[in-house]
Amino acid sequence: MSVKKTLGLPAGKLIAIAGLAGLLAGGAAIYVKESLSGNATGAVASADPAACPLAAARAEAITPFSKGQVAAMRTVDEHRPLPELVFDGPDGKKKTIADFAGKTLLVNLWATWCVPCREEMPALNALEKDLGSDKFEVVAINIDTGDDEKPKTFLDETKVHELAYYRDASMGVFNTLKKEGLAFGLPVTLLMDDKGCLISAMNGPAAWDSEDAKALINAALAGPKS
Repeated sequence: MSVKKTLGLPAGKLIAIAGLAGLLAGGAAIYVKESLSGNATGAVASADPAACPLAAARAEAITPFSKGQVAAMRTVDEHRPLPELVFDGPDGKKKTIADFAGKTLLVNLWATWCVPCREEMPALNALEKDLGSDKFEVVAINIDTGDDEKPKTFLDETKVHELAYYRDASMGVFNTLKKEGLAFGLPVTLLMDDKGCLISAMNGPAAWDSEDAKALINAALAGPKS
């Protein structure tokens, strides 16, 4: 896979962006943000180390794999659950990260008005096709305001059919992550372990169908060596 084909960006430019994102992790927005609305009412619950006893070791184990096309993925200061992320599932019913217990998750926020998001979605779709299982899922949450017409049309036009359709038209998920210092723009991606604990995060696009990305996910699934 060439980066240019997947993301519409020359390889050198993407790597430069990824490296800059890694250096600035937690510091500044890299991509243009839309004016926000939403119903996030407060920050995520304070970190409780006892709730995520293995997350730090897992983060350490995958750190060597945060390179190349996923160089911007960086471990977070506090490994914690994110219980207040509420969004709609494919059936329209409300879901939280707790509903995915037992699965390692790559949670991605995207919108049709976000050009890097649009270019990234086929790669996320390919990652889900290759590695999706009862142990791993790409949870791509669309945050377009309004109805479902635009996002569903985009997914159909780009043949993104492996990803389950998750939605938050209120943008509350984005606003919550912004308050936690995890989201500065779109796309934003979180890696969470099978206990629902945050391991690492990145802002900006990545070639998620690359060998670098697959190695990162497989390392997360394998966990720390004893």
